[in-house]
Amino acid sequence: IVDIFSAFAAGGRNMVAVALATAAAGIIVGVVAMGLGGLITQIIDTISGGNIYIMLIVTAIASLIIGMGLPTTATYIVMASLTAPAIVTIGASYGFIVPLMAAHLFCFYFGILADDTPPVGLAAYAAAAIAKSDPIPTGIQGFMYDIRTAILPFMFIFNSDLILHNINSWPQGLLIFAMTCIGNFAFASATQGWFITKNKIWEIPLLLGVTLIMMRPDFIAQLIHVPHSQRYWMYPVGLALWGFIYLIQRFRIPKGAAAPVSA
Repeated sequence: IVDIFSAFAAGGRNMVAVALATAAAGIIVGVVAMGLGGLITQIIDTISGGNIYIMLIVTAIASLIIGMGLPTTATYIVMASLTAPAIVTIGASYGFIVPLMAAHLFCFYFGILADDTPPVGLAAYAAAAIAKSDPIPTGIQGFMYDIRTAILPFMFIFNSDLILHNINSWPQGLLIFAMTCIGNFAFASATQGWFITKNKIWEIPLLLGVTLIMMRPDFIAQLIHVPHSQRYWMYPVGLALWGFIYLIQRFRIPKGAAAPVSA
């Protein structure tokens, strides 16, 4: 009997998230039926003025605001209904085709960031309760850490290889995955000011260059007039630059001394 009542209690607790998602779905169906989705698309289109970059930034901000206070499942339902179609529709109207999966991941990413974005920041309040700290500064600090990776969803839009869109072989997929990990690592090293030791000022642009090469080999190939089919030949260039920075910093560490660890 005790086990049965425990199961009822656990089921009730687990149903809370499902109930919230279901309620949110009903609300979204209603607002979409009333035309709010089309209105958001018009607003974003008007603000961006046809500029794809501004359109993505405005959509990211809208996703942050709309995602505040929603659980994960409900966040995706809302983003998929309101902001993701705006990217696809506006992009197509200006001749820029955005894969639907990339648009969904873009909006969902920024919707999830709302969990530690003040003033709502539900995750920040939970973390602050554990750390016994002020929720608002905790949320701001968490958001500052998160926003360093905000470049990644933009890369989803401009390089669909990152989400393995139209990738038809395991070796190609594994290559893209490995090089993307290096690009992310280089970006984190650049924004945090630390690779294996503290970065010199001139090393930061080089690390950002590694990030661009690994994340957008197609863009670099286009700049130097390399055919799109040979874009992956940019990866050795990025690896060489990354290795060069590593060696420079490695020789800067005194011999026999361990590299200090940042806080």
